[in-house]
Amino acid sequence: MPSLPGFTDNSFLNRSDMVTAAKALVRPLESYRSDLGARVKIRPATVAAFDDVAAQLEGFSRPLLAIGAFINDERDNLVPLRWMRGLAAGVDPDSVEYWGDMTDSDQRMVETESICLALLTAPDHLLPLLDDKARNNLKVWMWKINQHDMPPNNWRWFRIFVNLTLVRLFNVPKSEVRAIMDADFNLLDSFYMEDGWSSDGKWSDERKQADYYSGSFAIQFAQLMYVRFAVEDDSRVERYTQQAKEFATNYWRYFNEDGAAIPFGRSLTYRFAFSAFWAAAAVAGIELPNPVHELGAIKGLVLRHLRWWSKHVDIFSSDGVLNIGFTYPNMYLCEDYNSPQSVFWCLKTFLVLSLAENHPFWTCEEAPYPGSSLKTTQLIKAPHHIVNNSQEHHYLLSSAQMTNKPHKAKDAKYCKFAYSSAFGFSVPTGPSLIQLAPDNTLCVSNDDGDSWKVRSNPTNAYVERVVYGGTEGPVLTSSWRPWKNVDLQIETSLFPLSQSTPGWHIRIHRIRWAQEAERNVLANGFQLIDGGFAIPAFTATGHHIPELSSENASAAEGCLRGNQSYIAKSAFGASGIVDLTNTSMIPLSVPQEAGDKAIEELVASEAQILRADPNSNIIHPRTFIPILKHNFVPSRIEEAGIIQTIPVKEAWLVSGVFAVSFSERWSGDVSKLWANRPRISISVLNRESSSGSLRFKVE
Repeated sequence: MPSLPGFTDNSFLNRSDMVTAAKALVRPLESYRSDLGARVKIRPATVAAFDDVAAQLEGFSRPLLAIGAFINDERDNLVPLRWMRGLAAGVDPDSVEYWGDMTDSDQRMVETESICLALLTAPDHLLPLLDDKARNNLKVWMWKINQHDMPPNNWRWFRIFVNLTLVRLFNVPKSEVRAIMDADFNLLDSFYMEDGWSSDGKWSDERKQADYYSGSFAIQFAQLMYVRFAVEDDSRVERYTQQAKEFATNYWRYFNEDGAAIPFGRSLTYRFAFSAFWAAAAVAGIELPNPVHELGAIKGLVLRHLRWWSKHVDIFSSDGVLNIGFTYPNMYLCEDYNSPQSVFWCLKTFLVLSLAENHPFWTCEEAPYPGSSLKTTQLIKAPHHIVNNSQEHHYLLSSAQMTNKPHKAKDAKYCKFAYSSAFGFSVPTGPSLIQLAPDNTLCVSNDDGDSWKVRSNPTNAYVERVVYGGTEGPVLTSSWRPWKNVDLQIETSLFPLSQSTPGWHIRIHRIRWAQEAERNVLANGFQLIDGGFAIPAFTATGHHIPELSSENASAAEGCLRGNQSYIAKSAFGASGIVDLTNTSMIPLSVPQEAGDKAIEELVASEAQILRADPNSNIIHPRTFIPILKHNFVPSRIEEAGIIQTIPVKEAWLVSGVFAVSFSERWSGDVSKLWANRPRISISVLNRESSSGSLRFKVE
């Protein structure tokens, strides 16, 4: 049975289908609406960090983003009236459902955006439903946003839309709000990076949070809505239009041919807001460049994305209300600003319904996915991503991302090496290794493995052009220090190999530590774990995938240990990792005083399967993670029967990471790709990473 008729059984081919979906998403909220209609409180109730009245305001305001689904439907002509009655009650200080006055950095500021966009989209339908008292109360309530401090981030757009609405619809002279708007614009414009990308806040040059939040459904989305509704601001409209064109040139790569987007960053519970940029571009009437220059291409990106989500029935609770999570309910994923009502920001994509049935967006043919004739691997400079759009696996490599804000699971959301539209990524459920679920990241422990430090706050990030696989391509490099007070640094370079060796990418880790660190903290050695992609752990019949042996190694499902390697195969795809250190020409630094003395093994390595904690992965509730576990021991030499510790300061590790997802687009031979491992030879040309010059030659 479909989880939500009208959405999970929707073919998403045209405007009528999107109208049906919007109504299906909003309709279950009616049973949770307050008597006067100004508040929505979903139960069972969880709470956010802000007050509960503001959370109930979210439930009222965010469905307004789908207003285009209701305003021209005679069968639902009471819906706009109910909403406007709720709006009147919410802004009336004498009402029992008054939303309350705004204060500094108040969530109520956020919710003004949905209200303003609905009013700006359909003023002739909505404003006549408000009497003079309600209009004046709304004007007074919104004006309060100008009297309080706001965070220096994307929130400033909410105040811009309030003042734009006051000017366009409430006869406020622009001169009264120009200074405030200019100050907000100046701050927001300072977030700009390059190629159309912005960060959500003004961080230092090498630490910029650039994700869907600062891209598709916040800053870029807001810029396009401003293009649509701006008043006498041609130069800024022209600049935002150009930035949208530059952003679109490669943003399509974050979407797969089946419509799935690569989950990355925070606020992922907003789900199909991923495609809000494309909806906003259509609403703003912007002509984008190749390969998305046709309206049909934009239409395809929006509708394919919604089709992908329609297949994930577990995003709905039994009463049909969207839950907190990604493809299933997951409170480990959410942020402190996610109430049960917050999730309806997903409806930003449904603003495209403001376009009439006869608009070219709806009458044109849906164009195919644009990636079929273009190269499959692309460096996206602003976010320091390399996106791979090859048929066997759609994923990105990442090196420089982070956020200074204390968001839950922020290191998992920003600081991993790779993110996949097929395998998702994992968030921690607790402090133990299986609870950390370290897919595509590093973990370090300097004790017996009871406590771990996970890769975070990467620094010294840069991009090189390196020859590998016979061609020149981009390599991402960044550094990480597990402990602030321990002089140990791990520098990692990421090599995408999909064009020369499909299914694979390489990580080269250079580990350096000071003699003082080894003497005081690392005297007993330390452990390092490098994780691959998390794979769904169930067979097609619902059992855990089994351990395989050489006798049944060719089985379609199961985990197989090899020589310094591990691969897990399920009906969904395959994920593996292999230690390539001993097959690569990697220099191992030894102190000069050791001379030609025999040096004991510095690193003992093995491949394992980590059975991650249930519900740690955001797409698949139960996953196994192939990992490489490296045990570092203090290096020693033996002289005249006396063993002496030697302060080894440098070591190199090379991981080959493999992943393939099965789909209608690809159904090749996994065993053949797994056997075709990268053959590399690496020589160090310059050991000083700070120089920024070419350090590796890969053949």
